[in-house]
Amino acid sequence: MIRRWIEDRTLQIPRAGDPDSLVRLKWLAILAPLLFLVALELVRQVLLPSTVEGWVGYLLLLVVVLIGTYLFAQMIFSVIGRMQDRLAQQNRELWLLHQAGLDVTSALDLEIVLQKVVEQARELVGARYGALSLVQEGGGIEAFLTSGITAEQREAIGPIPRGRGLLGLVLHQGERLRLDDLATHPASAGFPPNHPPMKSLLAVPILVQDNVVGNLYLTEKMDGDSFNISDEDTLARFATQAALAIDNARLHRQVQAMAITEERGRLAREMHDSLAQLLGYVNTKAQAADQFLLNGNTERGREHLQQLSLAAREAYNDVREGILGLRTASELEQGVVGAITDFIERWQDQTGLQVDLSIEYSGRAVDALSSISELQLLRIVQEALSNVRKHSGASRATVELQEQDNGVLIRITDEGSGFDPQTFERRSIPRFGLSIMRERAVAVGGWLEIESERGSGTVVTGYLPAQVQARQTTGDDREGRNRG
Repeated sequence: MIRRWIEDRTLQIPRAGDPDSLVRLKWLAILAPLLFLVALELVRQVLLPSTVEGWVGYLLLLVVVLIGTYLFAQMIFSVIGRMQDRLAQQNRELWLLHQAGLDVTSALDLEIVLQKVVEQARELVGARYGALSLVQEGGGIEAFLTSGITAEQREAIGPIPRGRGLLGLVLHQGERLRLDDLATHPASAGFPPNHPPMKSLLAVPILVQDNVVGNLYLTEKMDGDSFNISDEDTLARFATQAALAIDNARLHRQVQAMAITEERGRLAREMHDSLAQLLGYVNTKAQAADQFLLNGNTERGREHLQQLSLAAREAYNDVREGILGLRTASELEQGVVGAITDFIERWQDQTGLQVDLSIEYSGRAVDALSSISELQLLRIVQEALSNVRKHSGASRATVELQEQDNGVLIRITDEGSGFDPQTFERRSIPRFGLSIMRERAVAVGGWLEIESERGSGTVVTGYLPAQVQARQTTGDDREGRNRG
């Protein structure tokens, strides 16, 4: 009892970051023996009878000293043990916090990041229910995600909150809130129908450069206890990591939007140039055919009409190929490898040509490509295969993708008619794409080379550097795979 009383009043086990505990422990180790010796001397001089002398007195003092030493050692080691337990708990919390941070930063899609954040927050603190509100620029709620309730429960509750009551209080003030009983707070507005019963609440803001971008809400601890200051600090530290992940995902979305806008502009210019040349070609051939027919030269007129028909088929195939390319580019969220694979499968079905696809990668360099580089890589594959269809006369092509020197090497090979890259003449129907592919690679810091000889096919080889430090993969590396 005495030892516990001294422990409780002499040394309270602190939260992380409190330096006073070690100071108190040092003073305890110094003062406690001194006080014990003073008390022992007082007992010997005042309380012990003068008749207790000699070896009996010394034996009695020795017993008292041993008992005091034992109690003191027990007290000190008990305090140290409690501190070690607290330190182990804090280390575990930090490890869980680190793992949760890695999980939420492993994705770039904003919706995935938000769902990961609310789920990790609930698991980290041990709460039964969790929610996250994403704040829009006007101050309202842009998105509201939940964890711990089913989709059916969420649908039965109704539309997302509008930022009233306690949610609105945290939303607008941007301060932490910890309550043992929601109903006792003046701002409490109750719950909508079909809402699960909730009593306790822990809410912290998600701040990016002192601006509130969202809020985390947790209710009902799994063990039935109330949220404590340690839970609040843990959730606040996690909210800092969540803010970085959310901001990064938003920037990624903006970069993707910029890349799409830039790509639309590029496609518009390419289509304009291609269409202008094609229309000029059609106009010339139509006038020539008309003139030959007027002059009675039906054979030459028929020849020009056949060329017009061929040009129309080429234009039709180009449009279909362009639509397929745009559709595939919009699916880059699945990753550039998946987008290339899907495009080639659809392209084979559409054109009837065979493509042997070989992909060898661990994931590090491929996953570190910027969104713009991913789009350019996909476009290079699309335009190279388009040239195979239009100009090579080959029935089969090979596409190889490899990780090489912190970048991605792409090679498209066909065994078609080939051409002389230095002196090749334009065919009767305009041909495009070679210079555009090179521009795409150079635009992201890479290069592209074209090797071809007449009668020996064509090899297009490009290299796009990866931004390896921009993103780090977690978990086991994916094994390379070959597809044919």
